Amino acid sequence: MTTIDRTKLKTLQQREESRFLADHPKSAALYNRAQSSLLGGVPMNWMKKWAGAFPVFVKSANLAHITDVDNREYIDLCLGDTGAMTGHSPEIVADVVARRAKEGITLMLPTEDSLWVGEDLKRRFGLPYWQFTLTATDANRFAIRIAREITQRSKILVFHYCYHGTVDESFAALENGVVGPRRGNIGPPVNPAETTRVVEFNDLNVLEDALKHHDVACILAEPAMTNVGIILPEDGFWPAAQELVRRYGSLLIADETHTICAGPGGCTAEWKLNPDMLVFGKAIGSGIPGATFGVSEEVAQRISARIHLEDCDVGGIGGTLAGNALSLAAMRATLEYILTPAAFEHMISLAKRFADAVAENIRAAGLPWNVIRLGARAEYTFASKAPRNGGESAAAADFELERLLHLYALNRGVLLTPFHNMALMCPATTEADIDAHTKVFASAAAELTS
Repeated sequence: MTTIDRTKLKTLQQREESRFLADHPKSAALYNRAQSSLLGGVPMNWMKKWAGAFPVFVKSANLAHITDVDNREYIDLCLGDTGAMTGHSPEIVADVVARRAKEGITLMLPTEDSLWVGEDLKRRFGLPYWQFTLTATDANRFAIRIAREITQRSKILVFHYCYHGTVDESFAALENGVVGPRRGNIGPPVNPAETTRVVEFNDLNVLEDALKHHDVACILAEPAMTNVGIILPEDGFWPAAQELVRRYGSLLIADETHTICAGPGGCTAEWKLNPDMLVFGKAIGSGIPGATFGVSEEVAQRISARIHLEDCDVGGIGGTLAGNALSLAAMRATLEYILTPAAFEHMISLAKRFADAVAENIRAAGLPWNVIRLGARAEYTFASKAPRNGGESAAAADFELERLLHLYALNRGVLLTPFHNMALMCPATTEADIDAHTKVFASAAAELTS
């Protein structure tokens, strides 16, 4: 296996940074201007993590492509880190949103679209009852509240190196086997050890040990981990894990916000899972803010029995803009016309093409890396074999190498998700788009190993 020469890596990084600066003068000017009004020069801090000296400023986006203010066009394999998995502004959704905007955006009253969406979600995921929020973070937070209320237990359980939006309890990690704030956790309200148990994914023994305390209200989990690279469950893990959840009186919340890439009903439908609650955000409205959580018949009955009409507006679940008419109109159009079985068939075939080509180039270059695919999502990691848990995947991370590869691709017109090496397909992605990435990836691998 080939070892990366770190001196060569730094030389390539310097070359690519110079090229980036030369190619993006208008983005540079806007970034400099932003220093006087935007904290850190960006609308949200995580935008600073894009490869290069600053994020490129976007002029327009259409389906699978983005054009920046310097009129440079990109194949977008980031797709808003799943928020634009439908492609940017699909025409039918844009038309529906424009019409709904003229007829009332937020009403604090239901529209017929909410019924249609609830019925479709029931069909896709198998859970009978649904509520709507603005973000998957909110949906996760509200599901946790419900779990705590009906179990009368205080703690939740998450997997090491998970990500579930800005849920306080989920920013917990293991350090030498001890639960504490995850690195980078800003201002945790309490030590997460007070609220959260953390175990490694794919380890049934440690999962059972954690549940034996009988204080875990719920497990909040992606069916396959996607935020520290893609980590697939081992054969038999989820059937056994679900049995443990039931045995020890906890609940299972499946966060399908990213794993919807597995198919129209996410991993829940593809793998025949039976979560007590399910969360789906980001892509559900083609980029219009909105998310949802569904609950089983049992959960619905148990929480309904504990909610009093007089107090239902102050229970910590909901928000004035939650379930607004614009979000629901976007969700209906997205589910009805965009995230269809035919679209997933197309996207998944392209993800296979992406993964096969990356794997071949990894072999050809003799690199100790691997590539993993989940439905329409694929990702390469700097490990010789696929990690089985978050700890293994995090240990294989290489921030300098990651930034070089991202900048190398960006400079050649391909955008990858800035947080790791993820590529996502949308219904408008083409074989030519995938082959363009393959050419860029092969070139980068060749330069790193020559």
